[in-house]
Amino acid sequence: MTALRRAPLAAIALVAWLGALVLIHAPEAAGPTAVVGWVGVAIGCVTAAAARRGVLVVLAMAALAVLATHVAGAQPARVDLQSVVSGSITLTGTVATKVERSGGGGVRFGLDVAQIRNADHVTTTAGTTVRVIADADIPAPVDLGAQVTVTGGARPAETGEAAVLVVFAHEVVLERPPAGPWAAAAALRNGFIDTAAGLPDPGGGLLPGLAVGDTRAVSEQLDAAMKQTSLSHLTAVSGANCAIVTGLGFAAAAMCGARRVVRVAIAAAALTGFVLLVTPEPSVVRAATMAIAVLVALALGRPAAGLSALAVAVCVILAFDPWMARSLGFALSAVATASLLLVAPGLARGLSRIMPRAVAVAVSVPVAAQVACGPLLLLVEPTVPVYGVVANMVAGPAAPAATVIGLAACIAAPVPLIADGLAGLAWLPSSWIAHTALVMAEWPGGSAPWPEGVLGIVTLTALGAAVVVSLAGRGKRRVIAGALVVATALGAVGTGVLVPRLALLGAPPAWTVAACEVGQGDAVLVRTGDAVALIDTGPDPAPLASCLGRLGITRLDLLVLTHFDADHVGGIDAVRGSVDTVLHGPAAVAEDRALLASLAQAGAELQEARLGRTGVLGSAPWRVLWPRAADPVFGEGNDASVVLHVATAEVGDLVLLGDLSARAQRALAATGGVSAAEIVKVAHHGSGDQDPALYATLSPRVALVTVGENDYGHPRQEILEVLEGVGAAVARTDTQGLILLAGSGDRIEIWRERSAGRVPGAG
Repeated sequence: MTALRRAPLAAIALVAWLGALVLIHAPEAAGPTAVVGWVGVAIGCVTAAAARRGVLVVLAMAALAVLATHVAGAQPARVDLQSVVSGSITLTGTVATKVERSGGGGVRFGLDVAQIRNADHVTTTAGTTVRVIADADIPAPVDLGAQVTVTGGARPAETGEAAVLVVFAHEVVLERPPAGPWAAAAALRNGFIDTAAGLPDPGGGLLPGLAVGDTRAVSEQLDAAMKQTSLSHLTAVSGANCAIVTGLGFAAAAMCGARRVVRVAIAAAALTGFVLLVTPEPSVVRAATMAIAVLVALALGRPAAGLSALAVAVCVILAFDPWMARSLGFALSAVATASLLLVAPGLARGLSRIMPRAVAVAVSVPVAAQVACGPLLLLVEPTVPVYGVVANMVAGPAAPAATVIGLAACIAAPVPLIADGLAGLAWLPSSWIAHTALVMAEWPGGSAPWPEGVLGIVTLTALGAAVVVSLAGRGKRRVIAGALVVATALGAVGTGVLVPRLALLGAPPAWTVAACEVGQGDAVLVRTGDAVALIDTGPDPAPLASCLGRLGITRLDLLVLTHFDADHVGGIDAVRGSVDTVLHGPAAVAEDRALLASLAQAGAELQEARLGRTGVLGSAPWRVLWPRAADPVFGEGNDASVVLHVATAEVGDLVLLGDLSARAQRALAATGGVSAAEIVKVAHHGSGDQDPALYATLSPRVALVTVGENDYGHPRQEILEVLEGVGAAVARTDTQGLILLAGSGDRIEIWRERSAGRVPGAG
């Protein structure tokens, strides 16, 4: 509250943010809110303008009125665009964000729509954005500012999203490449990426991320290590980068003897060019707007209060884009900046009592940032990085050098001799950061489990506040806060470690099938007697290792890798060295073959799956129903997924459908090897691309949907209706957590982790 009194604009920004969150999730209230807001502003200008508090109230009402007017004005076009979602649609528009990798192996980008066509009519629109998820093989020149035509299926986006639709594109056609400043920025960025590609990894792959925020060359292993050690913020262009560029522009102008107004203009021009180069992501937009607020204050000869500048930036950004209020990247950027302004100075003063001032300042920055951002990051992953502060202290000093020298190398890309030399220099600090992340990610206990949801956010916030007081406070408050830190940490870690295990006290001990909750991916266990098989490993080792530990699984008799997409093999490190036999689908590329070779070197026997292959898991026979050997049509990828049939004595027949599409499912049915099964693992996380006839043939009593948070709308309503139609009981890992199936006479008992214990099974 003291900070809000010192910077009243911060209170207005907070009101604007909360108001924006409400309005974008309840757009029908935007119109009335706008009317009430503008009337209130008019009345306030007449009656309360003289009083300071009255002015603040009027400003807050004005902010809400602007937000409500924006949301209300955009709503008709958003409703019209959603009304055309049926069948295949074609959209033409301009790429509005950088093209990034998506979780499913393709790419995604935002598209500002100019025209949309379906079978019935053509609609011209403006000011509406859709989110496109496409296959990876899109035309290379597709970049920010390019005009493209996208064809595919679509669904309405969730209420509150900036995007109106989510489009699943099977075709992206480049109509016009980026032009003007966007073309120049793309050329510099792509040239720098090519230059960095010639440098040794992992530093070479990380360098474009540090300098210009482009993480396309960052390996999955390094990306995971950066996240685990709280270093991923270094690859997200933020306030520090903008401050460096703006400061360099201002200093260069000052060295030339320019007047203050000219210095500000040159600094603003440098900042604008930097934003174009790195693309206007949420953190960049926040940082750039805040920098502009500071520059305006300098131009007017007034002191630039950091918190006020941040508040102005938040209000301006939300006025132009109310849906930014929902952006986690924007929230993390704003909260981290606020913590550095409000928390870090006090921490530095407190720590300087027990360590040198320079060290105290260095420690206070990552501690303040982690305290502020930790509760928000729980929304992504319910863990706390144990070594985050240490990693930032070790790697942080190298970041400015990598950023500045790397940015210089990027700008010099048209002159290869200079660009190569600068990139080589920038590679040194980049490699230091990359190796710091990779080494510390291997340290034991790197991530501490933490409770999910409101409980986790509240406890971590309380822990952070207690940490700040214990380090920055004095006397009894410091002692009490220290005790709270210990108590909260022990309680939260105990909850994170013990509660998941205690939850299993009500689970059937003699389970036969377990669907692990590993996010958007597959990891299904089958146990018969003492023999255990695992079908796929999910996208990440940590959740799989947690699931195996909770269930007491230390050795696998059989590991089935249905295909080699990251959401099916990304967690392989959790089981490497503890597998007897690996049954795998077609290994189409060298990376797939290298993964199999690593499993063989760790002691596993390799068997390639093909139609008709059989084996035994304990006393349960299994056979491969798909793929066909040397199939010219379905030779690799999702449609070459291994489909396995396991006949268990406990729960009956089980069929796991991998990621087959409807076309491959029809081909599978045509082989004649498919018959009724008690349990089916639904194909492709419950996508809409399914063959209802296959599920009618299988006629399962239980349908497992292995799914997590995703951009695709999985599980789609279409397949849920198909499953309901065949009488299957649906169990899904995204909403119900770990799923266990056990045989109970002629019934299948279904245990769901996030439900009231045991529930009636399928008769």
